[in-house]
Amino acid sequence: MEALASAYNNNPDLNAFRAQVRAVDEAVPQAKSGFRPTVNLSGQVGVTSYRSGVAGSGVSSSGSYYPRAVSLSIEQPLFAGFRTVNGVKMAKNSVAAAREQLRNQEQTTLLDAVTAFMDVVEAQVILNLRAQNVSFLREQVKASTDRLNVGEGTKTDVAQANSSLQSGLYDYSTAVANVNAALARYEQIVGHKPKSLGAVDHVELLLPKSLDAALNKGGVQHPGVVAALFNVDVAAYNVKIAEGAFLPTAGLTGSLTHADGSSAAAPNAYSNSASLMAQLNIPIYDGGNDSSLVRQAKETLSQRRIELDSTRAQVRQIVISAWGNLIATRAQEQAAQAQVEAAQLALNGVIEERKVGQRTTLDVLNAQQTLLSARVSQVQAQHDRVVAAYTLLAAVGGLDARTLRLRVNLYDPSQHYNAVKDKWYGLRTPDGR
Repeated sequence: MEALASAYNNNPDLNAFRAQVRAVDEAVPQAKSGFRPTVNLSGQVGVTSYRSGVAGSGVSSSGSYYPRAVSLSIEQPLFAGFRTVNGVKMAKNSVAAAREQLRNQEQTTLLDAVTAFMDVVEAQVILNLRAQNVSFLREQVKASTDRLNVGEGTKTDVAQANSSLQSGLYDYSTAVANVNAALARYEQIVGHKPKSLGAVDHVELLLPKSLDAALNKGGVQHPGVVAALFNVDVAAYNVKIAEGAFLPTAGLTGSLTHADGSSAAAPNAYSNSASLMAQLNIPIYDGGNDSSLVRQAKETLSQRRIELDSTRAQVRQIVISAWGNLIATRAQEQAAQAQVEAAQLALNGVIEERKVGQRTTLDVLNAQQTLLSARVSQVQAQHDRVVAAYTLLAAVGGLDARTLRLRVNLYDPSQHYNAVKDKWYGLRTPDGR
């Protein structure tokens, strides 16, 4: 649980996805800006030089004047063919889809953390088993050497024991490398090296009791399915926005203007003006561009609906596969436990039989390798069962910090959304940047 909490807080991929969702939140105030006025202030200042006269008269005049003007304009949209309304709805559904994608990323991160944790446990336990095997083989080399020295053994026994020892040392070196690789992967995902390796909580209590229940749960709450549903709504609103191009648009434009110094004859003259104009635009024909955009949006909507069906089928396949894998790993763990017990009894028996001359050193070495293989298989089966349980929990959409009751401050994407959804201005983000 501590490893999962650390990954929830520190994993860079998950934090990057949270930033991505915050960026998607900004689509809502951007869409709402279509309801609001735009205000512009413009000004100009310049100099104009002139020289005038009548040719041949020798009479001319020259001078300069300095035209200046300032203007304030306001444009207020009144009706945009429902495109602004539908744009806001589309943006809100985009935010909802992004949140589900974030939840899916959270599941992926936590499952990666579980796998990394169990990989470290598996690699460390196998390393311990390899170390115990090396110690056992060293004892066999010593024992076979002692028997040779007293005339009870042969050089063949010594050679066989030494060969097994070298093989055991090779396997031990490989196990050390595997531990280092597992630790590096753990640090990448969780954010720090493990200080200690504790027990795994009984996550299977959170799992559905039957395959049908798992399928129903996954089809309803898996974030991939929910995100696909929101993406269908996004595409549907996009069709409405495209169709809005065929409707009239209306707006108001107001301006205030002051100008002076714009005439050589009256350099001190000025003028003030104010205007308020209502505009109505009725589209008639644009060469077929808007029609093509509507057809394109409809095809995209069809694509999103097909993707929803595909996602549901994919989630169903993942749930069935995860359920079957969990059942198989449970059986494998039980079989591995029985195999270890039998192999241990066999090794003890072979050692006793060798003492009375009924078995050889090679028999003992083979029995030891059988026991070692059984113990390694048991560790792998335990690893696979835990990972399979968390994989099934992720497949039904339940692998999240809230369900696991992690001791973390839960990340709430609605806090940022509520802070920016109605902002009219401001360059700083809610966190002060």
